[in-house]
Amino acid sequence: MHAGRKISFQLLIATLFVGLTLLVALVLGLVLFHRLDLMTLNEAELRFEALGQRTAGAARAMLKPGKDQVEALAQTRLAQAQTLPERLHFVPYLAAMLSSNSMSSASYIAYPSGEFFLLRKWQETAALEALLAPPPQTVWVAQSSSLERGKRVGRFHYFSQDLQLIGERESADYQFDPRERPWYQAAMAHTDGRARAITPYQFSSSGRLGLTFSVQVERSGVVAGSDIRLSALGDLLAQNQVSPSTRTALLGADGSVLTLQKGRDLALEPALIKDGQGLGRLPRLEELDAPILQQLLTHFAVGQSESLEFQEQSWIGMKQELILPDTPPLTLLIASPQRELLAELAQLRRHSFWLTIAVLLPLLGLVYLASRSLARPVRQLSAEAQQIQNFEFDKPVEVRSSITEIQELADSMSGMKSTIQSFIQISTNLASEGNFDRLLSLVLSEVAETAEAKGGAIYLHDPGSASLQPAHAYLHGQGQLSIENLRALQLGDEALPWLMLALQSSHVFRLSPQEFTQQFGRESAETQTQSLIALPLRDRQASLVGLLVLPLSEAHVDPGKKALLEAIAGTAAVAIESRRLIEEQRRLLEAFIQLLAGAIDAKSPYTGGHCQRVPELTKLLARAACEAKTGPFAEFQLGESEWETLHLAAWLHDCGKITTPEYVVDKATKLETIYDRIHELRMRFEVLKRDAELTYWQALQRGEEEGALRARLQADLADLDADFAFVASCNQGGEFMDEAKVARLQTIAARTWRRTLSDRLGISHEEALRRQAQAEAPLPVDEPLLADQPWHLLPRSEAERLPADNPWGFKLQCPEFLYNRGELYNLSVARGTLSAEERYKINEHIIQTIKMLEGLPLPRHLAAVPEIAGGHHEKMDGSGYPKGLARQHLSLPARMLAIADIFEALTADDRPYKRGKTLSEALRIMGFMCKDQHIDADLFALFLQSGVYLDYAQRYMKPEAIDAVDIAPFLLICEQMKA
Repeated sequence: MHAGRKISFQLLIATLFVGLTLLVALVLGLVLFHRLDLMTLNEAELRFEALGQRTAGAARAMLKPGKDQVEALAQTRLAQAQTLPERLHFVPYLAAMLSSNSMSSASYIAYPSGEFFLLRKWQETAALEALLAPPPQTVWVAQSSSLERGKRVGRFHYFSQDLQLIGERESADYQFDPRERPWYQAAMAHTDGRARAITPYQFSSSGRLGLTFSVQVERSGVVAGSDIRLSALGDLLAQNQVSPSTRTALLGADGSVLTLQKGRDLALEPALIKDGQGLGRLPRLEELDAPILQQLLTHFAVGQSESLEFQEQSWIGMKQELILPDTPPLTLLIASPQRELLAELAQLRRHSFWLTIAVLLPLLGLVYLASRSLARPVRQLSAEAQQIQNFEFDKPVEVRSSITEIQELADSMSGMKSTIQSFIQISTNLASEGNFDRLLSLVLSEVAETAEAKGGAIYLHDPGSASLQPAHAYLHGQGQLSIENLRALQLGDEALPWLMLALQSSHVFRLSPQEFTQQFGRESAETQTQSLIALPLRDRQASLVGLLVLPLSEAHVDPGKKALLEAIAGTAAVAIESRRLIEEQRRLLEAFIQLLAGAIDAKSPYTGGHCQRVPELTKLLARAACEAKTGPFAEFQLGESEWETLHLAAWLHDCGKITTPEYVVDKATKLETIYDRIHELRMRFEVLKRDAELTYWQALQRGEEEGALRARLQADLADLDADFAFVASCNQGGEFMDEAKVARLQTIAARTWRRTLSDRLGISHEEALRRQAQAEAPLPVDEPLLADQPWHLLPRSEAERLPADNPWGFKLQCPEFLYNRGELYNLSVARGTLSAEERYKINEHIIQTIKMLEGLPLPRHLAAVPEIAGGHHEKMDGSGYPKGLARQHLSLPARMLAIADIFEALTADDRPYKRGKTLSEALRIMGFMCKDQHIDADLFALFLQSGVYLDYAQRYMKPEAIDAVDIAPFLLICEQMKA
């Protein structure tokens, strides 16, 4: 970045002062406004709570008189009145009761027979006008429903202000049965004499909102009731709005909306919603246009103020539950926009902001002038520092200042430029050297040049001998010294006191000419004592790496130069440590690879040495290709990294076998798993032979002719022996199983033997689960002599299946089952001892090899290892596995590895299913494979012509297996394939 883009010292001072001032003002303002926000919101919450308390208090004030009236009415003789005249006698009493409570609209008595008597104060509404049709000057209306001669008769009596009867009317349409009303049913559920209210509703007769108190009279079935209007609650909410846009709603216990308030508008009593039968009910909140209240009702708890978002603005809301005596609880919802609650506070913020600006503007001018005066002497040094940062060391520092500290800083910068330039150059040279011996020489020469020394020596720490061994040395005028003439430095040698000091930190010491000669094997050019400096070499963990010893031309070393030498020694120690670490890691990786290969070979005694012999044979073939002067490999060469790649791929080509079960690798017979199951079959045949003998003795006991019985017994035993011998020979897998042999196995399997013991006892948990799929047969049970049972099938999990679109491009056909251990199925295997499932498990090792190798964080120069190692089972015609790659898609090292793997497998004398082939047999088979385009013809010809096959045979094959071979026919096949 250019110097002009940097923040200046002057601007930094100005920014610091202004920033601190603004920070203090901002913190104070934020704290103050935050507290004011909280206070305002707390005040809103208190107002919400107060509104809820006033609403609850008003509701209690309205409901208490009505409740008391109902309980008083239940104590009157009206409850025992049997006729209409008797009931009309109580009109004055009911009128006085209603007159004393303006909230009560009607009082009534319901009888268990379904009769009903009610007195209401006349209110002119459309619903009542249609129902009652009162004459003029009507103040009170008595409604009755009586049973006369088995029929329900409705009558209306109209009274004036002074309770004079001014009219009456009989109505056949008034068929009111109080027993069907909720208030009657609720009262019948209680017998304690206390009046209780039901959930508020809209009165059907007047259309007004209210609720009903009712009480049963001494378990008589008679119920006294009174209707209470709740319209005053809506007016109360309208008069106590928290803000102009406040939304409030009062809900019944069943969630119905009793009143809804939007802003300063009058409270609304929602209209009834008609159901399918034409009956009306109060709407629920979600049926009205009140989404903010619906959100508050649905998602927030009772009694706490909450913040919520609606129409892109923040609201504060609260849900309160109003508990009323002997009345279902009511729910009060209140929500107000936060901007309205904080409106006054927002105005205060704006005023405070502009006041702060007015104070800060003059202050900025003063700060600017002061900072400019302070920053002027530093500006030049800032430019010099920028040059150092940009690695511009060609110009000296020319800053002059009367301020002592600034001048000292300028002088230090001047010396810093030259020192950094020298140090960077030395560090670059050390880091770029890859050869360890040349690195030691470079370290010694660079440090000696910096110290103006006459030579020097490097000693490297040997932890095993607790000594410093000479690694490199030279003297001016004598060139490089043989390290054999240099004496090792034993740690703790009391004869070398300077050594103990030098191992702690850099140390200057003196040696006499004799001591110098004894130490370095050369005479010193000095006739007096020689001054030397010893610099310890330590790695990143401060562990001892070695020691640098330099003869000096002067007895005194400048402290600055000494510090530079120590820094260079530290860089040299890191370079030496890094190079040694790379070599050690390479050796460690090689050891791990050989350890893994050895473990795979050691896993099975039948494949021992395979992973170790294949790399040798592969490298023999690769070396022959590199040495070829003519033919298709004349231009072929492998660099150091390619050799390393081939080496690793060959050693790891079968690393996936670590996942292959041992018994599959070692399977010598068809029935072998963890053990050879032929012993189970032998025991079954033994049982059948004992059964035959038992049958003989039982028949003899019954008196049958002994000669015929014995002849039949001998024939049965001979058949069983012959059948078992046949089964045992099939188990060995040495001969091809044709259809006749399989048919004979089926015939033998048809024999049965009797089992009297449960086959579910003493087995593993996993096998028990497999057998659960088939119910256990009652004992004793006759079973086939040979069988494929359901529990012989081991399912393959989804994780073990190989989808067609797998990311690796594998094309192996995956069997349905993981293993099939059926006895007939395994004995009927046509060739060898492995079933299709076990053959897949063997072949699967190359899949695991590729997965394992591709999962390693291989460096770039080893990126081809998975491809080479994973391609040794591919064929040139593309019929191999696991990817079905043809010759043009396989690298040359991969084709080399394929030939090496095949030849080693053919000649190895440790396979369970065959003996090792002789040299001629192995080459003849490989000739057929070349003809069938299974192996590369060019490489097979090189394999023969270079004598690699014979070189390998003499190293690893038994002498008796190395027979005479005529390679001419095989070379002819290779030529034909090239053509």
